[in-house]
Amino acid sequence: MSDNWVVQNLENALNTWNEKLAEIWQLITQSPENFKGGAIWKVIIDIHDALQAVGLALLVLFFMVGVMRTCGDFAQVKKPEHALKLFIRFALAKGAVTYGLELMMALFQIVQGVIAAIMKTAGFGEAQKTVLPTEIVTAVEDCGFLESIPLWAVTLIGGLFITVLSFIMIMSVYGRFFKLYLYTAIAPVPLSSFAGEPSQSVGRSFVKSYCAVCLEGAIIVLACIIFSVFAASPPAVNPNAVAVTMVWGYIGELVFNMLVLVGAVKMADRVVREMMGL
Repeated sequence: MSDNWVVQNLENALNTWNEKLAEIWQLITQSPENFKGGAIWKVIIDIHDALQAVGLALLVLFFMVGVMRTCGDFAQVKKPEHALKLFIRFALAKGAVTYGLELMMALFQIVQGVIAAIMKTAGFGEAQKTVLPTEIVTAVEDCGFLESIPLWAVTLIGGLFITVLSFIMIMSVYGRFFKLYLYTAIAPVPLSSFAGEPSQSVGRSFVKSYCAVCLEGAIIVLACIIFSVFAASPPAVNPNAVAVTMVWGYIGELVFNMLVLVGAVKMADRVVREMMGL
């Protein structure tokens, strides 16, 4: 690392960004069971198991309400075809509540397979690092004390922007894990709504929303891949420009690209929900 303070400030900011991008790359390919050593997952499983009793009670309630609303009289219930239909609905809803966790994890693994296919097709084993061009390092190191004063202000502002954007981006990825945990913990309650025809829309909405949260990972990976292509082709640097102009132009274009990536990561939820029709 250079001994120049201006260069060090920029390199530290870029190192923070690269570390967060690498962490995102790792988190996206990680399952909730292994996140943070699995301690959070154990608590979520305990809550899920405790709510299964509530879900089974609601299952009976939704089923009875559904029977009363869809059947004109008791004679309809005694018809073999209608009784079979009600039995199948109740059995499927019971299976959704009892084995909901397994079904949700199967959906998650399918989406993880999609994410792995995207990464393999794009040819990215890891996120590309953003490196400060040698032209800028040389130009800054050749500046005198007075010429370095405006560079301090430029790098302080640019470094602050880059650091803040890196934390905003990683918070969005952590937020996806929190949503996965929340959906998993509360799953028995909304899944019990499948027992009644009038209430089944609640269960459908829950499943579609859970799939949307899982698919957020695919959108985030696509955004990171696009940014990695930008990182592989860094902003052009004019070697004939003065150091301040050179650094300001480089930071401005770099921050713009980072803003686009952070915006894409933040909008992943909205994009997927529009795709799912939510």
